Amino acid sequence: MAEGATNRIRAETKALLDDLKRTPRETYDDVVRRLAESAYDDEPMTPEEIEAVEEGIADLKAGRVRTLDEIMKECGDEKIIKAHKP
Repeated sequence: MAEGATNRIRAETKALLDDLKRTPRETYDDVVRRLAESAYDDEPMTPEEIEAVEEGIADLKAGRVRTLDEIMKECGDEKIIKAHKP
């Protein structure tokens, strides 16, 4: 049998854990473990992806942005633009 520990949790926390159970028979340990494991990124960003995000942020800060309408016009989607307008 696995080692165990008794931990006190508030009723509100228990209710949250109950809501997160996939089945009524799932244990709190299973729920907590699933939540803890989901906190780890199994596909971390590559250096190239990080650089692209940083470039995008720099573009936003420098005002190098275009509206959706501008992009749609550039793509030749005039009828979508008309349908998009209120």
